Amino acid sequence: MSLIAIIDDDPDIIDATSLVLMANGFEVITANNPGDGLKIIQEQKPALVILDVMMQEPDDGFFLAQKLRREGVTTPILMYTSVSKALGFQFGKSDMVPVDDFVEKPVSADVLIAKVNKLLNKS
Repeated sequence: MSLIAIIDDDPDIIDATSLVLMANGFEVITANNPGDGLKIIQEQKPALVILDVMMQEPDDGFFLAQKLRREGVTTPILMYTSVSKALGFQFGKSDMVPVDDFVEKPVSADVLIAKVNKLLNKS
């Protein structure tokens, strides 16, 4: 099955997401910061990246997504966000936010798997 990278600084989110993905037959690698996330993406070439917007800095996820795209990484990126609930922002795909889809945290297992399958089927 497909390898999915989860990059999030919240260990509970990493654990919950990993459990859902593994229960659905996916392999999972994780990182809890953008630097380690970049390293696992470059080394292990996952089929999909699940990336949190806010880690040590409020925009770490945006910067990592931009860096990946600048480096030619075309791997689909699903971005976790809680920003829209907290601040009322709405995100859409753009050059500033070069990701393939967004999901609001907390996310149900059914929604997560549907989005993951959709993105994997596109690539």
